[in-house]
Amino acid sequence: MIPNQNTGPFTSGGPSRGADIEQHLTRIAEGGPAAIDERLGELDREWTSGRMAKATTGALILAGLPLAVFVSPWFAVVPAAGGLLLVQYLFAHRNWLGGAFARMGYRSGVEIDKERFALKALRGDFKHLPTVHDIEDREAISRLEGEGGMVVEPDDAKVEPRDAIRQVVEATHQ
Repeated sequence: MIPNQNTGPFTSGGPSRGADIEQHLTRIAEGGPAAIDERLGELDREWTSGRMAKATTGALILAGLPLAVFVSPWFAVVPAAGGLLLVQYLFAHRNWLGGAFARMGYRSGVEIDKERFALKALRGDFKHLPTVHDIEDREAISRLEGEGGMVVEPDDAKVEPRDAIRQVVEATHQ
């Protein structure tokens, strides 16, 4: 567990920008595979600003309807406001309520996914998957070797953790 970090289903548990995420990923990577697995579990439970916005509008509608029926018709304004927020969410790229939750510290789904993919890359989840470059290079190397060219040895040099984290952060933020 990362010390001094409040991570629950409704709280924002990680940084979202530049050097902060590098430091954050470095602390997790130093904890080893168990720390990465634990953080991935926390990310699965973390609520996004969009999810909070949808939950809030749903709560407004569900709470406002019985209040309007049983207490006062003036409470019909509450579910109407929830409906307006949902319509605004539907037609706009960003919504007001989601922006408010983002200012409160909730991250977007994209920010959480970037951290998730960076952690999976650091854990090595993608190293066994072929890439287009691997396939093209393998065919070119085979042709070159078949024609009497030099044999290319795989480069097994170990990358420093900080360099690996910087490369992963750069790759996931493009």
